This record gives sequence, structure tokens and C-alpha cells, in this order.
Amino acid sequence: MKKLSWRVALASLAFLATFMAPRVARASDPPAQGSFRAELEIQINDLEKKLVSLAEAIPADKYAWRPAEGVRSISEAFAHIAQSNYMFPSLLGVKAPDGIGNDLETKLTKKEEVVPALKQSFQHLHAAIAGLTDADLAKPAKLFQRESSVLGTYLVAMGHLHEHLGQSIAYARMNGIVPPWTAEREAKQKPE
Repeated sequence: MKKLSWRVALASLAFLATFMAPRVARASDPPAQGSFRAELEIQINDLEKKLVSLAEAIPADKYAWRPAEGVRSISEAFAHIAQSNYMFPSLLGVKAPDGIGNDLETKLTKKEEVVPALKQSFQHLHAAIAGLTDADLAKPAKLFQRESSVLGTYLVAMGHLHEHLGQSIAYARMNGIVPPWTAEREAKQKPE
């Protein structure tokens, strides 16, 4: 009888441990709302939507425009953004696709080259982050000769993207182009 009650107790504990314990998140799981990974993905989605729509809204004949000598042109600015979307994950060991080097700014000069490259770079950035858990994001990492974390590296990447979004908005405005999300909001506010 004692053997039976111990077996029942062990089976009960095993059942409780299996079904009642909190489940450990796997990297393949969608991020939990409010998690660092979820917040990174929200930022990336917003930046991607704005940067790609702005790159698409700027006419092809403006891609060589630059505000002054020695400053990036429109094509160089968007190609720089694409290059950085590969560079930051590479600092964490995520290999860039074959054929992607450090020459996108000089290699991509036409709108029909830049826009697809920008879109592909965001796909790469999404893929690099999609496999991470919040525990992975807390791991240490080297960032430009200093100690940081995986999360710290991606936060710098987000800051970099925001910086160049502002630059791209200024470039567009200087060429008489209203950012698409602003034009959309303004159109909704006009009385009919």
C-alpha cells in the first residue's frame, strides 16, 4: 500500500510540474506583449513602413540629389540604412546574405535598386531578431569596442534608424515631398 501511495504522489507531482508550471518561452514563440523582443519588433515595423514608403514616394530622378557637396545623396542615405540593417546583426554573429558587402552606398544608386534592397534588409533584420528570447537579448555583446548586450546593440540600431528616418524626411521635404503617412493623415482631416 505504501508503494502505491508513493507512486500516486509522484505521478501527481509529475502531472502538476508538467501542466501547472509556467512554460518556458522558446525563440520560435511569438513575443509576449510588452517583452523586449515585442517592443523591438514594433519599432522595426514602424520604421520599415515609414522608410520604405518614403523611399517609394521620392521620384527616381531625385535619388542623386544631395543637400550639399560631401553629404549623402538620397540613394546613399537609403542604401546606408540598408547596409546598417545587415551590419548590426553581423556584430552579433548573424551572417549577412551572400553578395552583401560594405559597398551598398556606392553600388546602389537608382531607385529601382535601392527600394528592393531596403526591403530585403528589413527582412534580414526581422529574421535576426525573430529567433531571440528576452534571455537572449540580455546576453553580453561587444558594441564598437565597449561592453554592451544583444538588446543594447539593437537599441543602437533602432536609434540609428530613427536618425536616418529624420534625415530622409528632411531630404523629402526639401524636394517638396510630403511623407506618405503625413499626407494620409492630412487627407483624413480635410473637410469634405
